[in-house]
Amino acid sequence: MLAINGLGFAFDIIVLLMLLVIGIVVIVIIAKVLLFILPAAIIAAVVYFLTSNLFWAGVAFLVVAFLSLIKRK
Repeated sequence: MLAINGLGFAFDIIVLLMLLVIGIVVIVIIAKVLLFILPAAIIAAVVYFLTSNLFWAGVAFLVVAFLSLIKRK
């Protein structure tokens, strides 16, 4: 539906810009989380394939995630 007055169009543009900003922020947050979790998940997968033990895979995941946290600060 077309807006008859200019206020509707301006409102649409403002909402569009707000949604774009929110979308970009969400994408950046998801990318940071994936980059944080990915190395730990890879190490955990390797440990699981070598040992077939979920406990040690979980320990490896936690250790690598903890080291990643320490490295960032």
